[in-house]
Amino acid sequence: MKKTMDAQKRIALIAHDNKKRELVDWCVKHRDVLSRHFLCGTGTTARLVADAANLPVKAYKSGPLGGDQQVGAQIANGEIDVLIFFSDPLEAQPHDPDIKALVRISTVYDIPMANNRATADFLITSGFMSSPYEHEVIDSEGNADERAERMKEH
Repeated sequence: MKKTMDAQKRIALIAHDNKKRELVDWCVKHRDVLSRHFLCGTGTTARLVADAANLPVKAYKSGPLGGDQQVGAQIANGEIDVLIFFSDPLEAQPHDPDIKALVRISTVYDIPMANNRATADFLITSGFMSSPYEHEVIDSEGNADERAERMKEH
């Protein structure tokens, strides 16, 4: 099923504790571009970005308290277009299953995802950030109907 992202993207911002400062600095650096989009993020990250970059950022719960799952649900509902998630690969995370689920759902719904500064720089400077973008996404209702029909046959 084709879906078109609007020129104004809905961007989720997430960072592990050891990467929050890096994400905040990145957001301040790219404030002009980010100000043209709708921003959301998990708990502390959302507040830190909002304060440092002086940008409105809708805050979900903290990642370990369900914020990663809230963002994942918004992706599945087609309410988030881009995920910027500065993850810390060198430290174990107590909510690692939630993180893996978030990365998985971002992949399933074919949304751009940056896990580090270099990828985020490439993404934010892409011409697609300021124009509509059409991509192929899973038709979740059609998929459920097909699976139900197959189950009836067995």
